[in-house]
Amino acid sequence: MNNHNGAMIRTMPDGTEKQYNPFTGTEVWYIPGRKNRPIFTGIPESAQKIGKVNQEDVCNFCPSRYLMTPPEKSRVVLRDGQWVTQHQLSAVEVGREVAEFRRIPNLFEIVSINYWKKNFQYHLNKNTRAWKESYLSVPEGRQHVLDIIDLKLRYSGLDDKEIAAIPVDQKLEMSDAFFGGGHELIVPRRHYIDGAEYDSQLASSGELSPEEHFHYFQFTIEAMNEVYANNRYCRYVAVYQNWRKEAGASFDHLHTQIVGLDEWGVTLERELKLMATNRNMYNEYAANFAALNNNVIAENDYAMAFVDLGHRYPTIAIYSKSVNCRPQEHTPEELRGVSDLVHAVHAATGSQVSCNEEWYYMPNDSIVPIPWHILIKWRVNIAAGFEGGTKIYVNPMSLSELRDKLVPRLFDLRYQGKLGSLQIAEECPVKPNSLKYYHRPLE
Repeated sequence: MNNHNGAMIRTMPDGTEKQYNPFTGTEVWYIPGRKNRPIFTGIPESAQKIGKVNQEDVCNFCPSRYLMTPPEKSRVVLRDGQWVTQHQLSAVEVGREVAEFRRIPNLFEIVSINYWKKNFQYHLNKNTRAWKESYLSVPEGRQHVLDIIDLKLRYSGLDDKEIAAIPVDQKLEMSDAFFGGGHELIVPRRHYIDGAEYDSQLASSGELSPEEHFHYFQFTIEAMNEVYANNRYCRYVAVYQNWRKEAGASFDHLHTQIVGLDEWGVTLERELKLMATNRNMYNEYAANFAALNNNVIAENDYAMAFVDLGHRYPTIAIYSKSVNCRPQEHTPEELRGVSDLVHAVHAATGSQVSCNEEWYYMPNDSIVPIPWHILIKWRVNIAAGFEGGTKIYVNPMSLSELRDKLVPRLFDLRYQGKLGSLQIAEECPVKPNSLKYYHRPLE
């Protein structure tokens, strides 16, 4: 039993801050006196000069290596100032134009297509199968698919002789995962920032412009919709970003992952059950609590961002104020409002901090409304034996310390004209119950 006595936060006489997360039940302690560094935005001593390296040819996510990933499902290109979405290009067509964002299958799925086939009798729908046949009908497309299948098999531990022994028809059947699978990546163009001189100057979400980030968000949501549309057994699409290897990324090239699931996940199941006891809990425990404790760092007409309590890692929460509870239901203005705040938090964090971005929203088959919200977690600490034995997690930063790191950075970035429309810290209005999800009628 947690000894929080109903309080979400208690500060002990010695300065120890005990936090309790009412949504997850997680208990977190901040212990004063530990080293706490400011946000570092310069060039680390360990950085290496990248010289005259082709910045479009650094990893398999870069524009020069389009055929080193599975077949591209769609892309966004910038043409004469207009953002244009293209779908299902051939292996020949993908190299004719540089994409600002690409939607590609994950080579190693968390939830594989075999999972859906064997457990739900899933099969490619008519349109997806037609695209597969069209892609393979071109020699370049057929060879591309076979090359990527061989690469996947090699990564799986097979040697060249074993790979060569697998019939071509069997390999082409394996490629169903590329065309109809539900684990995908949204990959922006840049590996490094424009004009980078060192390998530490990676292009994070915060290095995108607010306009680019908005289209990044918009394209991600379009991909979510297609995953739902292509698999009727999918109950929820998880959306997350792992920034830098310390946060779980396989490449130091920015990308967002989307994964179709046949369940909601433990976190959402718990929160939806809690809603039965207090429909206003996201206001009371999150937005209102943050406002009354001066933890709000940024706000606009459509969303608010604040340092959030009771997490294993220093965490910033961004909540949509909209009555619409799913990302795909948001108006362009609402989406831009959420995107601007998420971008601002990433920009203030800087590209040197490893972090996860996690999306939470109302599942398609839920009748209970919850607000769309996004958590950005700084992966700057490692759980050890104390956490494992007690399930009490030690967070290296108090809420006020995290706030005080971010707010000056936000003011500075706004002064430089690098942020979208927002109010910062004391500029933000303190309005109770600003999250309007509870106005949504039960379905």
